[in-house]
Amino acid sequence: MFKIFRNTGRFTLLANFVLWFVTVSLLLRFTFFIWENSEVSWNIVNLLRTLITGLFFDIGAAAFICLLPALYFVLMPNRWVGSFVDKIIIWIFTALNVFIFTFSFFAEITFWEEFSRRFNFIAVDYLIYTHEVVANINESYPLPFLISGIVLITALILLIFYKRKAFNLTFKSTATTKQRIAVISTVTATALLFGFFINNASAEWSVNRYNSEISKNGVYSFFAAFRNNQMKYNDFYTSIDQNKALQIVENKLKSSNSTFTDKSNSIHRTITDTLDSSVKKNLVFIMVESLSGSFMKEFGNDENLTPFLDSLAQQSIFFENLYATGTRTVRGMEAVTLCIPPTPGRSIVKRPENANLYTIRNVFGDKGYDCNFFYGGDGYFDNMNAYFGGNGFSIYDRGRGSVLSDKIQTVRHNITDDEVTFENAWGICDEDIFNKMLSVADEQYKNNKPFFNYIMTTSNHRPYSYPEGKVDIPSGTGRAGAVKYTDYALRELFKKASTKPWFKNTVFVIVADHCASSAGKDAIDVANYHIPAFIVNFDREPNRKIEQQCSQIDLFPTLFSLFHWSYESDFFGKDVLSNDFEERSLLGTYRKLVLMKQDKVMILSDQKGQDFYKWQKDKNELTLKPMDKSFLDETISWYETADYLYNNKLLQ
Repeated sequence: MFKIFRNTGRFTLLANFVLWFVTVSLLLRFTFFIWENSEVSWNIVNLLRTLITGLFFDIGAAAFICLLPALYFVLMPNRWVGSFVDKIIIWIFTALNVFIFTFSFFAEITFWEEFSRRFNFIAVDYLIYTHEVVANINESYPLPFLISGIVLITALILLIFYKRKAFNLTFKSTATTKQRIAVISTVTATALLFGFFINNASAEWSVNRYNSEISKNGVYSFFAAFRNNQMKYNDFYTSIDQNKALQIVENKLKSSNSTFTDKSNSIHRTITDTLDSSVKKNLVFIMVESLSGSFMKEFGNDENLTPFLDSLAQQSIFFENLYATGTRTVRGMEAVTLCIPPTPGRSIVKRPENANLYTIRNVFGDKGYDCNFFYGGDGYFDNMNAYFGGNGFSIYDRGRGSVLSDKIQTVRHNITDDEVTFENAWGICDEDIFNKMLSVADEQYKNNKPFFNYIMTTSNHRPYSYPEGKVDIPSGTGRAGAVKYTDYALRELFKKASTKPWFKNTVFVIVADHCASSAGKDAIDVANYHIPAFIVNFDREPNRKIEQQCSQIDLFPTLFSLFHWSYESDFFGKDVLSNDFEERSLLGTYRKLVLMKQDKVMILSDQKGQDFYKWQKDKNELTLKPMDKSFLDETISWYETADYLYNNKLLQ
């Protein structure tokens, strides 16, 4: 492609742009190599393959970027070459493209810092919610300085192009028909090749995840994620006969107190408790942003970040071996409300037509509970209001007005300015959202209404800012301070709640949405899915530590069992404390789907791949094992059935 461009002066500027883009992409690749020097494979073969694969995808990205400019150069008549209009158009769009892609290179560095990955579906989501993201960047980084720096770098690059006479040759040279055809056909053919025949997953050639990620091109990865962030299971993953898959799942969900009541390809069943209780405990459910198990002293941390939660671990029903289903807040919400394994692509919370599903709210609603969702930011973010509102929750957030969700009018209450003491890009501080819940619970108690209040916290999130003077780590200095502040805010919540007349009859559940990081050199970093969960203030049950390996999807079925409730269920989760509970956890990314049993890990990947591993917990490493067909069939069954039931509206 470079040779063709160099053969004619008219395309000199385009060739210089491509050369610059590929060169900077290579430098960025080396930056990530140095950044992750202790994690990447430096074997000469792996190093060369990483760089060659990266160059291949850089060329693909450059072809997409250059498609419209090449079309302009090809269609511009020779008599208008070098005209005032031609010069203005080329200067403006060259400057704009250099600025945009310089910005994207810097954005990749910040994205890597947070996720240790190239752009993926998270970056696509962030593009939608520009207010929160821009505000977060502005609070986390010196944005005016960065923008000024990018402008200066853009000017420098344009100056280099100018000194190399790229503009001069472009404006003074004409192109023959043969040259035009050669250029446009080359660029188009390359773009079509990558658009239709090359998958971004092709860059994932290495067992070392870091080498695979570094092999990718960020721009190409972004648009691949934009195109593929919703995936049908059967199109991308290994499948088996649907009836067989459903039968395997039904066998796993069978229990001594359950009766399957629907024979039309569903898992609907009635859970019957012989001690069926009419007692209605209030429930305050707190989902804590990015609360990794590794932050707690209970799991070996020596930084004293969570003194209150560590004390609760001794004074609660504490889940020691529970794993998140995903790496994003919406995955955690999906897991606890629908009790469903992670489906491929985007979370159900973010999908259209996700109203009127059978969620835990239906169970509480049937018992006469007032159900509310509290979020310190604008619940428009990540489609949370549409999901919770469309499934029967009233909303308390920092947005304004009512929300119409899938033709369902939802009550939405605005958290007013006078209720806020501190706020950053993601929302009000944890103390403020807890205080709001306390005031609403007071009203619910006065109205003699049992309540289920679901709170999503925000403070343990970049920019890690919170009210000063609360903990001994200055606000905005890093994750450790944010974790310690969240722990402090939880302690204050319990201190205030304990004075309330409704406290004695209220159970509190605390669980993380996901870990603070999911990065690792293996396809799945198992340790970075380990999260704590607590059932607190349950006077009818003794405090204990639950050692069974389990999942977020099991949390509410276990709680309902402790409540001794009989109820209808479309849930994939089970009561962890039952005698027939088989230890396992279901977890994944938006593309990889995992079943883990003790130290056995099966990973399904798109392009119908599957790998079986032994997990060495002490080293947090995966070692390949010979394939286990029955284990594979079970893994497929969980995910194929979940995807089938959702897409065929059998969970409504």
